[in-house]
Amino acid sequence: MSSRPRDDDPTLGELSEGEILRAILARTARASHTLVGPGDDAAVIAAPSGSVVATTDTLVHGPDFRLAWSSGYDLGWKAAAVNLADVAAMGARPTALLVALAVPRDLRLSFIERLADGFREACAALAPGCAVVGGDLTVSDVLTVAVTALGDLEGRPPVTRSGARVGDVVAVAGELGHAAHGLSVLFGRFREGEAPVPVDASLLAPGESAALAAQLRPSPPIGLGPFAATAGATAMMDISDGLALDARRMAAASEVTIALDSAALGDSPQRALAGGEDHALLACFPPGIVPAGFRVIGTVVPRGEHELLVDGAPADVSGWDPYRDWDSASG
Repeated sequence: MSSRPRDDDPTLGELSEGEILRAILARTARASHTLVGPGDDAAVIAAPSGSVVATTDTLVHGPDFRLAWSSGYDLGWKAAAVNLADVAAMGARPTALLVALAVPRDLRLSFIERLADGFREACAALAPGCAVVGGDLTVSDVLTVAVTALGDLEGRPPVTRSGARVGDVVAVAGELGHAAHGLSVLFGRFREGEAPVPVDASLLAPGESAALAAQLRPSPPIGLGPFAATAGATAMMDISDGLALDARRMAAASEVTIALDSAALGDSPQRALAGGEDHALLACFPPGIVPAGFRVIGTVVPRGEHELLVDGAPADVSGWDPYRDWDSASG
């Protein structure tokens, strides 16, 4: 054990792997489906339905986040939220997260502790009973957070993006375009040249704080995924790359055309269509059974020349591309 007092904040390069892991594990909660938790070679998670939903996502400093804009807590929360949303989009209830960290030696221990806090509190708020149950730790010049999320279908079949049927209504749960608005604020106002600078809250106009929160600390409607599946959703997916692009993906998988009504997309239909990282849930339902929490934004029509129509016309919106819409600068 280190004799280093707890009131300092060493760099990770000054600590052993065991010390770092103990600091992280001291801040995690126990997942309700855990049979064997952290400390062994692998965790053991119960799968009462007999099947496991699994997904993974990686956040890399530069193309996915900036330390000038995101605290350790923000990063932990977002890394949890984006993975939980993918599990929910299959109609499953999230049960566990596995987190692999590649960390620079000069990063402070307090940052990693707050990262763990963000994971714990995101799970508690968005998917109660889910928690970090294990992972990996290594050294890298580039801070990288790779998360694998597991979920349980609770006896339901998975809701895929290929089940939309002609005559279904198209609905969404969650906000559209707010995360893109937040990103535009960051890139437009909080950089000096190409270098990001910390956000000055005093410079934010009304509504911009909420937009930044949607980008840096998203709160997808995780519980509505299983709810939609129980209600009879025929198709569902997480909107991570913009409504226009993801609706096209659903239409292509289902061999239909999705027709959206711009009046149902809020005050900024263009931003709602093109903006990425919303992590809202896009779902199709038979008419008359749209559950609470979802709002109707369109219909499913027979497959035509175009996969997506907006107000009856082909949608001239490409959607979100992280390789195009983020640059690779550090900071």
